[in-house]
Amino acid sequence: MVLSSYPSSLLLRVHRHSVSVRIVDPKMAQEDGSPVTSSAMYFPGLGSPYPWLSPGIGSPYPWLRELKSEERGLCLIQLLQGCAHHVASGSIDQANVWLEQISQLASAGGDTMQRIAAYFTEALADRMLKGLPGLYKALNSTKLSSVAEEIHIKRLFFELCPFLKLSYVISNQAIVEAMEGEKMVHIIDLHSFEPAQWINLIQTLNARPEGPPHLRITGIHEQKEVLDQMAARLIEEAEKYDIPFQFNPIVSKLENLDVESLRVKTGEALAVCSVLQLHSLLATDDDVNRRKSPLATKNLQKVMHINQLTLGEWLEKDPISVYSLSPDSSLSPLSLGASPKMGSFLTALWGLSPKLMVITEQESNHNGHTLMDRIMEALHYYAALFDCLESTVSRASMERQKVEKMLFGEEIKNIISCEGTDRKERHEKLEKWILRLELSGFGRVQLSYHGRMQAKKMLRDCGYDGYEIKEDNGCLVICWHDRPLFSVSAWRFRRYE
Repeated sequence: MVLSSYPSSLLLRVHRHSVSVRIVDPKMAQEDGSPVTSSAMYFPGLGSPYPWLSPGIGSPYPWLRELKSEERGLCLIQLLQGCAHHVASGSIDQANVWLEQISQLASAGGDTMQRIAAYFTEALADRMLKGLPGLYKALNSTKLSSVAEEIHIKRLFFELCPFLKLSYVISNQAIVEAMEGEKMVHIIDLHSFEPAQWINLIQTLNARPEGPPHLRITGIHEQKEVLDQMAARLIEEAEKYDIPFQFNPIVSKLENLDVESLRVKTGEALAVCSVLQLHSLLATDDDVNRRKSPLATKNLQKVMHINQLTLGEWLEKDPISVYSLSPDSSLSPLSLGASPKMGSFLTALWGLSPKLMVITEQESNHNGHTLMDRIMEALHYYAALFDCLESTVSRASMERQKVEKMLFGEEIKNIISCEGTDRKERHEKLEKWILRLELSGFGRVQLSYHGRMQAKKMLRDCGYDGYEIKEDNGCLVICWHDRPLFSVSAWRFRRYE
């Protein structure tokens, strides 16, 4: 692990204070299981390297609590790496020692690094407890899960961070442009819980020179009451502008959705909108043997009927690479095609002939093959998200703490603690979604300059500093400084030759 891969905010602190750091490489280990380290870790005025580098020494010295913020942050990074290494290798006793040390420095109400450490240690401990199923079940038997609370937390995230607002602005602009001149518009919302996006669209469509279309929105959610609230709010808004409107609720989890129940009518121009949802379908495919899946062969046969340009420059430069990549390669069509649930779902959507499909996903790879890969990628990703909140919201804010604990913290726990079909947060990067969607028969639609300018204007008008909107292969990537966090891409139905 090299220093340059740490979050930019931490890098700045390191260079400003000229701190020399020992970086633990979790992918390397000595024969006795202890981590291999690079250059020594020293801090001004502290003399020798930190004593916890020797395993099994017990609790840390009291002076650790007196470290400055920058020094403490670097300590926590190293401790988290070491603890993660022991959890991944099954060294529970060693991991317990490191968790005890981290607990002296981590705090859910502290600075950015202290908060991150608190939720990562909780996730690591949760994974350790699952090795004792009786104890784990006893400790979790009385936990309550409230859909209303989950919706509340997501709406707090919508209010505190600009990411969902930006996704809605970009998606709506793409829909308006694609539906120009259409008299009947049908939108399928794959996770219908936030009316703000569609209220904005109703207002925009009402201002069309040719007048508003007949608008039908199919909302999908597992809770009927959520859809009832969506329907009431959107019908109210449509009546205000006298727009012909219909809301079609479908109570279903995404993985159980019967696409035929979407009831697309002849003459309707269809748009599909997915915000942070598609990655969850990858969990269903976890137990499938990728090398033997017949869908892999089927998708490779599809590729042969698609114009070479539709697979992007990668295949244009080297078409034979479709076959030369191993099935386990992160961008191998064999790997992508061998996801039966995802493949069949995208194929079903393709069969609806959508004029537009807009997809927002987390721009990070939290679906790595090894636990250490997932932990390190998640550490960098969520450090940036916590940094976003640190820049605009008070540390004492209960709203901020709820978002960090019940949204970010639960995602971190799912990425680290869960396996198999329980691990739903399987975020993947844009390049993988591009190839997956092209293999499923979709053609890329370049998001317009106007959509990008609208997103930037929203950031300026709302006073969001530090965010950037970058173009990537016709898609847009939402960044915190230079760190990509979310991607928005647009697609259309394309017939095979």
